[in-house]
Order: sequence, then structure tokens, then C-alpha cells
Amino acid sequence: MTANPKIEAIGKFFAAYAAYDLDAMREVLTDDIEWTIPGHHPLAGAKHGVEEVAAFFTQLRKGGFQAEPLFLEANQEYVVDIHHGWTTEGIGKVDTMWALVWHFNADGKVDRVFNLSGDQHQMDTFVWSNYSLASLPDRLA
Repeated sequence: MTANPKIEAIGKFFAAYAAYDLDAMREVLTDDIEWTIPGHHPLAGAKHGVEEVAAFFTQLRKGGFQAEPLFLEANQEYVVDIHHGWTTEGIGKVDTMWALVWHFNADGKVDRVFNLSGDQHQMDTFVWSNYSLASLPDRLA
């Protein structure tokens, strides 16, 4: 039985995430990736480009975010991943299930990801307790 290259790519991403290896994470993603994070908090919203995604994961590291993949399934364009995610640092905690929908382009790289949280209120509360926005006018473009 041949392993699915899309599932292998997600496995590579999670291994890189666990090691906080941003370069290995970048290898799985397109330069122009769009990664959407749900919620009403400073880290929520669409991240455009691999550098914004890397900056997001740099912030997650401050909260000690961990992930344990539980389920991966693929078709021609998508991988659905269900994982347990939790925090080890900061005020409060996140300990919930996550579903991610990973879209692959024709070259076999991830070009879109959409996160779904099992407990969005818990995530919103944690982020607001541990991450602050820059003062005005610094946060305005």
C-alpha cells in the first residue's frame, strides 16, 4: 500500500510544528498561502503568505501550543485533520479538539487552510488573556 503524499505532507508539517522548525513548515506551504484562524481575538483572521503564517505560529509558541493528530483523511484536493490541541504556558488554558481543512494546489503544496475550533470561546479568552494589541496608531496600516 502506497502512502498518500498529501497525508505525508501534513505529517511533515506536524513534525515541524512540534520541533518549531519554521523552514520545514514552509516546505509544505505555498508562498502565497491563505490560512484562516477563527475567533474574535488578536490572532484571528486570514493570514496571507507564508511569512504571516510563520509569524502566527511564532505567537502560538509563546502560549506553548501543542498538537496531537488523531485523524487524517485525503481526497484529490483536500486533507481533513482532526487533532487535540492544548496550551502549556500563559494565563488560562486551551484544551480542545481542532479540525483543519487543508487544500492542496496542483503542485502538491498547501495553498489554503481553514481552522475550526471545538471551543472557540476558550480560545478567544486565552488569546485575550495572553496577547495584546499594539497601541494606536501603531496597529493601523
